[in-house]
Amino acid sequence: MLSFLKKNIALLWAKKHVQKAEEFKKNAEKDQEKLLLSLVNSAKKTLFGREHEFENIHSIKDFQDKVSVADYEDLKPYIERVKKGQSNILWTDTPEYFAKTSGTTSGSKYIPISKEAMPYQIKGAQSALFHYIAQKGNANFVNGKMIFLQGSPEMEEVYGIKTGRLSGIVAHHIPNYLQKNRLPSWETNIIDDWEAKVDKIVEETEKENMTLISGIPPWLIMYFEKLIERHGKKIKQIFPNLQLIVTGGVNYEPYRDKMEDLLGGTVDIIQTFPASEGFFAFQDDFTKEGLLLLTNHGIFYEFIPLEEYGKPTAKRLTLKDIELNKDYALILTTNSGLWAYSIGDVVRFINKNPHRVLVSGRTKHFTSAFGEHVIAFEVEEAMKAALENYPAQITEFHLAPQVNPSEGLPYHEWFIEFEKEPADLTGFKDELDQQLRKRNTYYDDLISGNILQKLQITRLKKNAFQEYAKSQGKLGGQNKIPRLANDRKIADLLEIYKF
Repeated sequence: MLSFLKKNIALLWAKKHVQKAEEFKKNAEKDQEKLLLSLVNSAKKTLFGREHEFENIHSIKDFQDKVSVADYEDLKPYIERVKKGQSNILWTDTPEYFAKTSGTTSGSKYIPISKEAMPYQIKGAQSALFHYIAQKGNANFVNGKMIFLQGSPEMEEVYGIKTGRLSGIVAHHIPNYLQKNRLPSWETNIIDDWEAKVDKIVEETEKENMTLISGIPPWLIMYFEKLIERHGKKIKQIFPNLQLIVTGGVNYEPYRDKMEDLLGGTVDIIQTFPASEGFFAFQDDFTKEGLLLLTNHGIFYEFIPLEEYGKPTAKRLTLKDIELNKDYALILTTNSGLWAYSIGDVVRFINKNPHRVLVSGRTKHFTSAFGEHVIAFEVEEAMKAALENYPAQITEFHLAPQVNPSEGLPYHEWFIEFEKEPADLTGFKDELDQQLRKRNTYYDDLISGNILQKLQITRLKKNAFQEYAKSQGKLGGQNKIPRLANDRKIADLLEIYKF
């Protein structure tokens, strides 16, 4: 009786939530300007607001004239003052949390999360689940066990501000109605060693009625493989009532075939777009491509055409200006005090009404040693197309330029860990090259003009990427290995794992 009641309450909540969400979808463009001016008004008396004349900002253009696009290094002097306990610096109060992330140029980054912003992190995830329940007309999974593969929920304090990984912070805000169903245990969640943690998670979950599993694809795969190794069965045989996987952090498509093989049965997938800076988007229709941009969650968005990013004259566009199927660097202004902040993600709109995006790459993750500027979306789509014609299973891959080969012309080198190799590796290589040429005209010109030779594939041993991540202290949590690089720092380290 209790499970029946819980399921039906979830269905009722979901329908009401989705009906309410229709309003923000219709008014996104107007609401965004109102939101920006509200954020500016709230922060007029902060140090940042006084320095940037917030009292004279009355439009989006005023804001863009007075506040330049910033990265973490630009805001770091302000954040350092916040870290020392000073208030009214970037936002009206000290943050409720710092989300600690690893940075390449800045060391560890401390991303402020205000008391106003934290609820939106939870609401974003809830909204994804409510849309799924309403669309599916089924909330059976709420009666089973749920697991969230995440970082440790333990936190330190920086001048009284609780500090930790975002996924660990979120763990403290799971609604009470889900707590009883949630795994793993606190003791397991705080284990630092990722392999030991996953082993313990396997022990705690293997005999449970798992209905929802959440995590980023590489670590879901690691968890599933350990389960299959112990039981000799596919995941749907181990967890016959598994209904839903919620994932984010990276594009799911390159992992889809491997995941489907491990699952061995139908499981619905919801993709999300969360970050320490905010919860930006989720898949509101699990049967279709694209993530619904959350325009009413305390974040004002700007978009810089990728080809202009980094230039002093780069245009800063808003929702009303964007074009479909074009790549934009994502710029945020948030209710945690990040102002015109370049998060480093690249998005591509595939729908305007409502606004739906694909995450197409990172501003710092590209290959352009020869001027081609190949981005993640292009290589992932090329790989997907090549696999349709030359069936295989890919665990992971990394692309790097080979500028000074021992002989012949330079080329793109693809380091690929195959779960199952294509029957014709040469044919697959040629097809992959051709598919990338279709998607990037500059790369095509370089091949046609005999500046580059066709791509080369370097096959890696099983678990190569896991071993590489472990060697760099980046195994588990929300760590992700870049699929592209403009140098050979990662490539040179992957060399030791090749056949």
